[in-house]
Amino acid sequence: GDTATVRRIVARLESMPPERARLVASAAYTLARAAHADLDISEAEMAIIEQDLQRDGGLDEPTAVLVAEMAKLQAHTLSATEDYVVTREFATLATEAQKIDVLRACFVVSAASGSISAEESAEVNQIANELGLGADVLTRIRAEFHERMSSVQEVRRAAGR
Repeated sequence: GDTATVRRIVARLESMPPERARLVASAAYTLARAAHADLDISEAEMAIIEQDLQRDGGLDEPTAVLVAEMAKLQAHTLSATEDYVVTREFATLATEAQKIDVLRACFVVSAASGSISAEESAEVNQIANELGLGADVLTRIRAEFHERMSSVQEVRRAAGR
């Protein structure tokens, strides 16, 4: 039953090289942190995190679901200090391309509701800083999500567009 499934997933994680497991876990936590910026992690945000872990983390679906759920639980219960520590650990393990992929995924997760709130935007800015990514990288990726920013959407609504 479920216990055997959980054991298989744990065995899968334990079979990874430790550095790879830490990279995947810290990436998952960073995505959950972005999702939790508005103090809620929606089903849509979880689905995106799970898909990202399968695509970029190389996890099978059951493992991705478990890792995403574990990251969600941690994001709900840990402090801002832990946010910094985990994101910095990811930054030390990841390549530049992986950092950029996670930052872009943070925007995708934040936009899952159709709009990126000011709180979510601020959290993603902080994540970019902790990843050591420059303002130019942040600006370039943020531009991809310009129309999803709640502030842009509010201006457009006010202007009647």
